[in-house]
Amino acid sequence: MVYGPTTVPDTQDSQITSQRSSEVVLSIHNLSKQYGQRMAVNNLNLELHKGDIFGFLGPNGAGKTTTIRMVLGLITPTTGEIQILGKELKQHRAQVLPRVGALIETPALYLYMSGRDNLRAIGDSLGGVSKYRIDEILELVGLTSRQKDKVKTYSLGMKQRLGIAISLLQDPDVVILDEPANGLDPAGIVEMRDLMHQLSAEGKTVLISSHLLSEIRLICTRIAIIARGSLIRETTIDELLQGEGQFNVQLENAQSALQIVKEQPWGRNAYVNDKGALVTLTPTGKGRDLNLFLVQAGFAPDALTPTTKDLEKIFLELTNSEAGE
Repeated sequence: MVYGPTTVPDTQDSQITSQRSSEVVLSIHNLSKQYGQRMAVNNLNLELHKGDIFGFLGPNGAGKTTTIRMVLGLITPTTGEIQILGKELKQHRAQVLPRVGALIETPALYLYMSGRDNLRAIGDSLGGVSKYRIDEILELVGLTSRQKDKVKTYSLGMKQRLGIAISLLQDPDVVILDEPANGLDPAGIVEMRDLMHQLSAEGKTVLISSHLLSEIRLICTRIAIIARGSLIRETTIDELLQGEGQFNVQLENAQSALQIVKEQPWGRNAYVNDKGALVTLTPTGKGRDLNLFLVQAGFAPDALTPTTKDLEKIFLELTNSEAGE
């Protein structure tokens, strides 16, 4: 389903103020959704800042889509509060929802119409979108050359791009995308990555729900991982992947160097990995001091880099731990 900015009746206000009191554009406070005895979302708290590309991760059934539907006003929370652009969603739906564009699950498109006519028709239902804006969006999502072709001839990836185009029709401040790379070939994924960065550079805030962890690593500035409806971790990609102060050292005679390193108090847990690199802590926590130690010991490194953790492994460890596995 695709949600462009929509008009929702509201008698309280007619316009959103253009001045923002803070950089936080989407905040979720103590948000919960319960279905009978099942807690789909449990006391969730998140903050997204202007320009964020925010990855929303979790296994199937974790509560990601339920959370997104609550943010879009499609589901009423059991408890908690959602603020968009500094205004509480429940009280100011007509003000904030037109500033949010979203692509949720599979785009609902008019297959018998062209891509351009789909944008025109949906734009008309939103109060009208200029020809210039449609041209701009088609170029942005890479569909200019196929804009006059009927959507039924589009590949899955092209339909996905058209869905994203619809979400951007009225130039929203917040863009919410559920699996935006679904159906895209490698070239399309790269284009999608560039589009996300462009939206961020324009000051838009992007929330991405995805299972492609390798892409999340390349796209997102911050991520949140949830499991069974609860927040497990919110952090930057760099912080999540940061190693334990260890370094990978490429050098000749790694096994001989290992014996020297393991004699040091800081090197007792050193080892040679499956790629033949020495992995070790340093005397002071600084790579230069490890380099100096090895040179003085007769083992000049060819390369020395900080270790990083594997995102997939971290994700599985965190989510499996929460599930009690």
